[in-house]
Amino acid sequence: EPTDINALADEYLRLAYHGLRAKDKSFNAELITDFDENMGKVNIVPQDMGRVILNLITNAFYAVNEKANSDIEGYKPTVKITSKRTPLLGGVGGGSQSVQISISDNGNGIPKEIVEKIFQPFFTTKPTGQGTGLGLSMSYDIITKGHGGELLVTTQKGKGTTFKIIFPII
Repeated sequence: EPTDINALADEYLRLAYHGLRAKDKSFNAELITDFDENMGKVNIVPQDMGRVILNLITNAFYAVNEKANSDIEGYKPTVKITSKRTPLLGGVGGGSQSVQISISDNGNGIPKEIVEKIFQPFFTTKPTGQGTGLGLSMSYDIITKGHGGELLVTTQKGKGTTFKIIFPII
């Protein structure tokens, strides 16, 4: 259904933040949003896209909180979410558009040896009892199979991780 993706992303960012703060009063992070004002409404399954965004944001908060707990001097946990409407490469007649949503954190990054495994079902980097290993796998399926898009990850050890959701505007 036609959905304001910026409002959806902003809502889930705040929901995740306040949810984590309710569990852990000491948690704090800078939240940065940079939404494309020309996004307009896009046809998505809002509940599914919300679930993906919530999962990626929750993982980002987990990453920055983990790094914050290692007492690095001057470290300021930061999670940024951006959206933009872009031309879809290879689009018919050059008129096709896509949506990009990026969720970035300045946590510790994902170790190189496990990056390829993160979208596999039941794979988790979290301690026992803290993760099911279904979040990224489910998110990957929702984006690739449900919305005909891509879920990409870039990560740098000690610097952070960015997940990029890209899907065509239908």
